[in-house]
Amino acid sequence: MMMDWSPLEAELNIWRAQGLSLPLWWRDDDAVSKTTQLEKLSELSRSLDLPVHLAIIPRDADAGLVDYVAQQPTLIPVVHGWAHQNLAPPDEKKSEFRLHRPLADITADAQSGLNRLRTLFGDRLCPMFVPPWNRIAPEVVRELPDLGYCIVSTATPRKKREPAPGLEQINTHLDPIDWRGSRRLVAADKLISQTTDLLRDRREARADITEPFGVLTHHLVHDQDIWTFTQELLSRLLDGPGIAWAESKKPTGEPE
Repeated sequence: MMMDWSPLEAELNIWRAQGLSLPLWWRDDDAVSKTTQLEKLSELSRSLDLPVHLAIIPRDADAGLVDYVAQQPTLIPVVHGWAHQNLAPPDEKKSEFRLHRPLADITADAQSGLNRLRTLFGDRLCPMFVPPWNRIAPEVVRELPDLGYCIVSTATPRKKREPAPGLEQINTHLDPIDWRGSRRLVAADKLISQTTDLLRDRREARADITEPFGVLTHHLVHDQDIWTFTQELLSRLLDGPGIAWAESKKPTGEPE
């Protein structure tokens, strides 16, 4: 697969010349079990020396996953909703944490997700809430700090650092998968252009330059082109102004 990285390299050179740094983070969604794909993800994470925030579906997480994550220091477990179940009506986009049921039921699921993964992973768990399909109602966001979450993560550049008191928004910005079409890699030149534009927006103050730049992957559905692009992109960002970012805050109420 041929890829022309020159547009991104030109932007990265400007960042270097201006002495700018790019906090870089990696989120991978939908983990429930140890698989060969997860092993490949972990191997890539180790080779890049870039941790993966592994968004785990709490209801379905199994003992094999728990044992494997315990042996992989570059995998950081985070909470991916509760059951990854679409509860939206047929005429709306998929969601599990929008207001399609009583708020008390929604917050109970968010609490259950945190409690179960805290039981399974202990202090390895990062108190980050990742709503399935990156969709969540603002009313639910405001409840997250009281449940014990410190971070909420969806997609696209954040509008504000704290969407609720005590809660930081740290989003993902680039997803290489063509979900609405082939479910394979989006055209590489399009992804490279998109990344370049996102970095330029930060450098020229149209987006928050302090927000960690997030790359989103889904290890269970990757083909070789997606793996190759992801490795190339992350390598180039880390060789440029990228600095590996990882969050390890403990949930509210736990000792530091």
